[in-house]
Amino acid sequence: MQNDATVTAADIARLAGVGRAAVSNWRRRHDDFPQPVGGTGSSPSFSLQEIQGWLREQGKLESAPVEEQIWQDLRQVVDDARLSDVMVFAGAFLLFLQRAPEAWAELAEQADEQVAGGLPGRIRIVAERIVGDKAFPERLAVDSVPLARALAELAGGKGARETFEFLRTRYFELSSRRIYDTPRPVTDLMLRFAGPGVRTVLDPACGSGGLLIGALDHFDKVTGLLGQELDAPTSRLTALRLALRTESADIRAGDALRDDAFPGIQADFVAGSPPFNDRNWGYEELTADPRWEYGLPPRMESELAWVQHALAHVGPGGTVVMLMPPAAANRKSGRRIRGQLLRRGALRAVIGLPLGAVPNMAVGLSLWILQKPGGSARPPGQVLMVDAGQDDFADIAVREWRRFERDPEGELDEPGVSKAVRIIDLLDDEIDLTPTRFVSQAAEVPSAVEMIGARGDLLSLLSAVTGLVPEIEAGAGPRPLISIAELARTGALTVISAHQLRAYGEAGEGPPVLTAQDVVSGNPPSARLNDRNAGLPLTEPGDVLVPALVRTPVAHVDEQGGAVVGRHIHVIRPDPERIAPHFLAGILRGSRNLRHYSSISTSYRVDVRRAEVPVLPIEEQRVYGETFRQLEGFRSALRRTVELSEEMARSITDGLADGSLRPSGG
Repeated sequence: MQNDATVTAADIARLAGVGRAAVSNWRRRHDDFPQPVGGTGSSPSFSLQEIQGWLREQGKLESAPVEEQIWQDLRQVVDDARLSDVMVFAGAFLLFLQRAPEAWAELAEQADEQVAGGLPGRIRIVAERIVGDKAFPERLAVDSVPLARALAELAGGKGARETFEFLRTRYFELSSRRIYDTPRPVTDLMLRFAGPGVRTVLDPACGSGGLLIGALDHFDKVTGLLGQELDAPTSRLTALRLALRTESADIRAGDALRDDAFPGIQADFVAGSPPFNDRNWGYEELTADPRWEYGLPPRMESELAWVQHALAHVGPGGTVVMLMPPAAANRKSGRRIRGQLLRRGALRAVIGLPLGAVPNMAVGLSLWILQKPGGSARPPGQVLMVDAGQDDFADIAVREWRRFERDPEGELDEPGVSKAVRIIDLLDDEIDLTPTRFVSQAAEVPSAVEMIGARGDLLSLLSAVTGLVPEIEAGAGPRPLISIAELARTGALTVISAHQLRAYGEAGEGPPVLTAQDVVSGNPPSARLNDRNAGLPLTEPGDVLVPALVRTPVAHVDEQGGAVVGRHIHVIRPDPERIAPHFLAGILRGSRNLRHYSSISTSYRVDVRRAEVPVLPIEEQRVYGETFRQLEGFRSALRRTVELSEEMARSITDGLADGSLRPSGG
């Protein structure tokens, strides 16, 4: 193992089992910490061998996670350009451990020299059909045998499948062959549109195999999982990933459009996320291809080539679900093929997904549900259009599809959600299949009585807002200032570092979490930890919360306590006998402290310890604090007044437009 890989600060932290901050501290405090060998000033890279040596000398490798150590050892076998070969061999070895544990137990009893000679052949017997014979050397290097033994020991405790998932994840984090998996909620949704009795599933652009893995969980009697992936190393890793779960998978390498690995095969269900906007999909070579039953896809319409490829791989009545970009629904160049898909009855539904359902995409994608025409089924007269919205989009999409399936010719019109559109109405000059063009948006106009009452409430609120402005008078001028850091040193307050949170969201079961947005808007906690037994410290009443990145100064006093603090929030806990919380928060909201923060474009990165506070007796602080509290009430009421004013103006406009309201006296 002569190769010396490089590692980032994040790699070092994982290798030593510490946080990123600890690595930064080591670099500052230890003169003998290895110097960067590459990278940039903000993201340096270091020699793995030098880092391991330093960590070993410092006694910091003793508690390092075993899997992280093995991963870094694997990286030293070859350079990163050939790391995929090592990953394939490691995956095949793990498959060998899973399927032939007795054979490994027998071989492991021998000396390293014998293991080096015998192991590749044993692995080849198990995995050659899956990844090909070129993945295995004739003989393993003797100095790699201890690493193989360590990998076997890790798999013995962690499981072969879980061990490979860990190594595979680390590889794709490092590799230029990054695979952006379609999120599991989206692939699960695609599988829910499949018809009954599915035995074979094909993903013609399978990537790392997420949809096929989901099919194992979704279908009870699946007997064939077929996948093709353009990138050969990725296809081998995907083949191993599936092989560690089932013996019914067949993953091939190659371009499915130019070199179909499964010609003539008709699966029960075809689904996938094909490459978008591919201008080199094979237009010239495939002009006369028999798959173009609905028309030759234009050079700019690779997605429509994949749709027809998928339809060619199902029998009459078979279902296809493809993830598509919104442009595929309305580009002029694809109009003729969209029209044919409609006329022939192949396109059954277009499901608009919310923005963010698929990360790293700047637009909301869609799912096209298609069924191969033929058989005794009558061609449909309508197509379902769904705008699934943000919350529970998968359940909404499936619910509307089931309604449509029960009565595909019926009148289905759920305002804001779905509409069954007659095919004849879609066959216009544009043949635009964008769901939001057809789903009716019902204007929720309050009744005239409600609007008249709301108008009176708004006028009362406008009158009350003026009474919230505190009375003020001329002051004595500048006062001595003291920094938050100095107050912390004297014990007048404590600055609490944010803890590293596990996953949290709106549906968590753990304690409430205050997000940075909650602090900015002055709202209660909007999230919850996923882990109900997290055991993290909670805020206390009187804590002052300051977001770490702001456009204007923000500081909020937590009146209730009992919440976990989310990411990017500073917590200041004052001694109430020495520092009044509302006084402190008010001063931190002042613009003068902006000069202590770092400017980042239109925002500021807050270094709360540098902020300065006037030196005042506690009694005077409390008077100021009450005035600051009153000002916050004024701001909050003013924001609410603006929101209600905009909402009322919009509602009155809609009411006047639809006739439910009219001008007084008109």
